[in-house]
Amino acid sequence: MQAAQVRAPTDQDIVELLRTGAMERAFGLLLDRYEAKVYRLCCALLRDGFQAEDVAQESLIRIWKALPRYDQRASLSTWIYAITRNRCLSALGQRREAMSLSDTAIAAEVDQIAVPGPGSEDAPAVLRELLDLLPERYRKTLVLYYYEQRSVREVAEMLAIPEGTVKTVLHRARAELTEQLRQRGLGDPHAWLETLA
Repeated sequence: MQAAQVRAPTDQDIVELLRTGAMERAFGLLLDRYEAKVYRLCCALLRDGFQAEDVAQESLIRIWKALPRYDQRASLSTWIYAITRNRCLSALGQRREAMSLSDTAIAAEVDQIAVPGPGSEDAPAVLRELLDLLPERYRKTLVLYYYEQRSVREVAEMLAIPEGTVKTVLHRARAELTEQLRQRGLGDPHAWLETLA
């Protein structure tokens, strides 16, 4: 006799459990569906694995505490990503207060690095350093789209912005990155951008 296939829980299953007051069971299913996604979003926004772990845990604790008040005005995933994004933004704000280096000092330091060409082994690391110099909005959108391989729709949901805005930001971010590559004399920007894809 063939074993029945177990269906993965959906957001609707979680919402149904919340309606019946089964908070612990609902949170257990929520963790199964979203724990890894929350961590990946934290990694993408914070660019620091250790801090991402801490902020992901803080986000999940906040989600647990807020679960009884979830009112379904937003989809469950949007609600979860909004809480996580807000925790990341708070952590970034605290990190900025602690940093003493200015953006120009960081840029000057990067300018002194000997940079290999797009086909070399070091190309991904170099490209990542250049990404880090981009404005935060550009950087996090590029990271989610290229490094996390999220769709435009997923990026829009995770950052709580319209899909059209994601496309515009991606276009402008690629243009900015192309300009940085040109200014640093790093060869054909299109070859570098293929490293992203």
